[in-house]
Amino acid sequence: MNDSASTIKDLTGVLPSYNPDSISVRLAHDLVSGFVSPVSGMEKVPLRHALGRVLAEDVVAPVSVPCFDNAAMDGFAFSSRNLDLSNPVMLKVAGFSAAGHPYLGRIRFGECIRIMTGAVVPEGCDTIVQQENVEMIDEMHLSVPARAVMAGDNIRKTGENVCEGSVLIVGGTLLRPAHLGMLASVGMAEVAVRRKVRVALFSTGDELRPAGMELENGAIYDSNRAVLTGLMERLGCDVLDMGIVGDDPGELEEALLQACENADAVVTSGGVSVGVADYTKQVMAKIGDVAFWSIRMRPGRPMAFGKIRSGGDHAFLFGLPGNPVAVMVSFYFFVRDALLHMMGALPSPLLPVRAQAATSLSKRVGRMEFQRGVLSQNADGNLTVRTTGEQGSGILRSMTEANGIIVLPEECETVRAGEWVDVIQLEGLT
Repeated sequence: MNDSASTIKDLTGVLPSYNPDSISVRLAHDLVSGFVSPVSGMEKVPLRHALGRVLAEDVVAPVSVPCFDNAAMDGFAFSSRNLDLSNPVMLKVAGFSAAGHPYLGRIRFGECIRIMTGAVVPEGCDTIVQQENVEMIDEMHLSVPARAVMAGDNIRKTGENVCEGSVLIVGGTLLRPAHLGMLASVGMAEVAVRRKVRVALFSTGDELRPAGMELENGAIYDSNRAVLTGLMERLGCDVLDMGIVGDDPGELEEALLQACENADAVVTSGGVSVGVADYTKQVMAKIGDVAFWSIRMRPGRPMAFGKIRSGGDHAFLFGLPGNPVAVMVSFYFFVRDALLHMMGALPSPLLPVRAQAATSLSKRVGRMEFQRGVLSQNADGNLTVRTTGEQGSGILRSMTEANGIIVLPEECETVRAGEWVDVIQLEGLT
């Protein structure tokens, strides 16, 4: 459904040592990022429905915030002109200004206005002294002690937060609660957002059964669709759940063509390894192009990325492994960025933190490894990380126990306890 000017051959044809059956994590990421493109279409939605949507265009502030000079705290507003604030100053209280009920007069030299936080600063006033810093002589007179305040203190100036006519939020921003507050602060009740990316999702395998069904001998429950649905809906995608597809090339081809006709992207789990029942390669040779089949990483080595065609429609394919941990790791490190790009969102890379390994870590040289870890802080205030234990790609429990993913580069073989490693934090990750 979405169009892309370049083809997979355009991207891979210039790579001197390109091998679709064994590519690096970096090259796989670059190929995916270079090939997908944002979907077209936008809509206006009420502000209360805009959370998690991608802003379609720059928003220019129609008003300034604040739109008038106002008090930063409760106190007394006065003009500092011709006053020596290094000495005590006597002032007469001439009126009162509350939030929503401004004082409309103009004060004279030697006068002040009692003012509440958020209230309009009366004309002619340029300074507010906190109420606890003055000495009340009687109900109408007060003394400002020497050096209790400086000229200009405690006033929020017009446009201090936002100036009328300035860009409030740039297009491509993934809207969070703070953004909604900014939009509301300038009076916007609705906002233009990109349409949601529609993703078709299914799992493959004769052994899979949906949750709730009684299992017969040799069958297992399908957890991958639950995981992927949660990941993609949290990202802001519209997910079309197509259920479970059996190990049959005709059934798989029909499912892929149907998905292509109804979605911008297709995410599958299982069916991309070299097993005799994995028909994705066979089917993709008929209906699409594939950029790669295998990545030098663990978990998640078997992963397909390409494009499916059906008539005049096409969709990007992300064929993920069948093991649940590999599914999540592949999604975080490849599919997430691609879907954000298709949504028209500004780049939101996975930013690692540095942590000290609590124990020794080891892996095989020549592949990048992602180990599930638990971040904590030691007595010195440094972040430390330990693994969740057994790192098998089918142990989904390890992802529920982890709050981070330890990233070990291809050239690494051993990390000694106390050495520093990169960790991607999972909490708060879009």
